Amino acid sequence: MTSQQTLLELVQQRRSIRGYRPQRVDEDVLRQIFTQAQRAPSNCNTQPWQVAVVSGERLKKLGQRLSDAMMSGDLQPDFPYDGVYEGIYRERQHASANALYSAMGIAREDKASRHNAFMRNFSFFDAPHAAFFFLPEPFGIREAADLGMYAQTVMLSLAAHGLASCPQTALSFQPHIVREALSLPASWRLLFGLSFGYPDPSHASAKCETDRAAIDTAVRFYE
Repeated sequence: MTSQQTLLELVQQRRSIRGYRPQRVDEDVLRQIFTQAQRAPSNCNTQPWQVAVVSGERLKKLGQRLSDAMMSGDLQPDFPYDGVYEGIYRERQHASANALYSAMGIAREDKASRHNAFMRNFSFFDAPHAAFFFLPEPFGIREAADLGMYAQTVMLSLAAHGLASCPQTALSFQPHIVREALSLPASWRLLFGLSFGYPDPSHASAKCETDRAAIDTAVRFYE
């Protein structure tokens, strides 16, 4: 099998996974993954990302604090979370939610079960590890694009090591708690988090698959 075929398979097979086994990833493997991610491109090679990888008991305690804050309505995101999806983008949003809840056997009108499913964000879907992705001040939208490319590289590297992941905007809702718990600078602004580990194929959510739009809806070729 060629390296190109391997990459194409990783891109094709990568999904957001919401069920994990408790087994932790060896530290040397973690260091390999994030070392490989350092090869991600960035504007003028600025490499503007800062990442905090949290594991084990410390992650559980942090998750409980985030969950409690969410339940109390303590939301203080560093970046505005006020976008409104319309048209085809809203349709895709709804289709994604329906695919997930259908896989988990949760009816549309079952608001309590949907709420409980959402709150699993803050237990990291039982993953033993999570990464928090920060942009130091005064970086903005251009550097956020760099951070996105870095995060994709992390996710593909995870997949290459037989691991799964799930990027989560929800993990950025209480950045002040994350910074305080990890003794991080106030100037680091949290963009999103990523739960990861060995996937649990028996979890109901593992059956969830979302589709992708045809290339012609997104790409135009010119000569």
